[in-house]
Amino acid sequence: MNPFRTLLLLLAGGSIAGAQVPVLVVQESGTTALLQAVSVNARNPREVWISGHRGTYATTVDGGATWRSAVVPGRDSLQFRDVHAVDARRAWLMAAGNGPRSMILQTVDGGATWAPVFVNTDSASFYDCMAFWDETHGFAFSDASNGRMPIVRTSNGREWTLSSIPAQDGEGGFAASGTCAVANSAGDTWIGTGAAAFPRVLHSGDRGVTWTEARVPLVAGPGAGVTGVAFRDRRHGIAVGGAIGGTASGPRVARTTDGGRTWSVAADPPLTGALFGVAYTKAVGKTIVVAVGPGGAAYSLDEGATWALLDASPYWSLGFGRDGAGWLVGPGGRVVRVDWR
Repeated sequence: MNPFRTLLLLLAGGSIAGAQVPVLVVQESGTTALLQAVSVNARNPREVWISGHRGTYATTVDGGATWRSAVVPGRDSLQFRDVHAVDARRAWLMAAGNGPRSMILQTVDGGATWAPVFVNTDSASFYDCMAFWDETHGFAFSDASNGRMPIVRTSNGREWTLSSIPAQDGEGGFAASGTCAVANSAGDTWIGTGAAAFPRVLHSGDRGVTWTEARVPLVAGPGAGVTGVAFRDRRHGIAVGGAIGGTASGPRVARTTDGGRTWSVAADPPLTGALFGVAYTKAVGKTIVVAVGPGGAAYSLDEGATWALLDASPYWSLGFGRDGAGWLVGPGGRVVRVDWR
C-alpha cells in the first residue's frame, strides 16, 4: 500500500504575497504515540528522526516514504520530547520529567543500541529542550531549581557537565516541541522561557559560557510564556508561545531583528490556543516561518506580519531540511510532510 496520502492543497493559484501551493502529505509513522520532536539531517534532508511518548522514536532515510519506528528497550515509560540527529546512525534523545525521568540517550548505530549519557539527579529539575552547535557540542536546559536554571553541556556527545544560571521564581521552558532552544554553528544559543513574572529569551554567543537576557512581550503567567524560538540568521528570529492549558490571552508571536536583544509583537496566526513550536525554512525563493500547536499549523512569508492557515489538525512539533521540505508531528503518531510547490 502506498504510504502517502495527499491531505490538502491550500491557496491554489497563488496566495499570500504570491506564495506557491503548500502540499501536505500524511505519512505512516508506524506508531500511535504522541510525537513531540523532529530533527532533520542538516546535510541530507531525506534523513529525519522523530520522537515522542512511550519511549518511542522513528527514523526515515528516504524522506518519509518509509518510517522505521521503535521503542528504546527498557525506556517505554519515558517521554522523548526532543531529539537531535547528526545522520542516520548518530542521534540523541532527550526525555523530560522530574528527577531521573529527565535523561539523554545516545546512539551511534542507528538505534540498535542506546547509552544513557546524562541522567538528572535533582528531583526539582525538569529538562525541556536540547540543541547542538555542531556534531559534538551541545546543551540541554531545565526548569529552575532553587532559583537557578540548570544547564548541561557536552563537547563530545558522551560526557555532559552541569552548570546553572540565575532564574526568575518558577521560571522554566516548555517541553512541548523541542524548539524552546536553538543553536547555530557560530556558537549562538537562544532559550525561550516562561511560567514566571515575564517571558524571556536568553542568549549566549559563546556556546553557553555567558548569557544575556531580554524580555519578550508575549502573554505571561504561571503556564504561559515563550514555548519556541527560531532564527534564520544571527539577527532575525521569531518567538512563539501562549497560555498552555489556561485561559490567559495576549500576544503569541514576537520577532527580533537584533539577535534577540529586543523583541516586538507580531501578528497572531489564525490558530486557537497556545503555539507549541516554530521553524524557519527557505523554499520557492522565499523565507517561510511555520508555527504549530494543538490548534493547527500556519505559515508566514513576512516573518509574522501576516499568516495563512496550513492545516487545522493538532501538531506539537516540526522540523525542516535545507531543501524546504519539512515534517509536522503530533498526537496518535501523526506525521505530515510539507513541500512547497
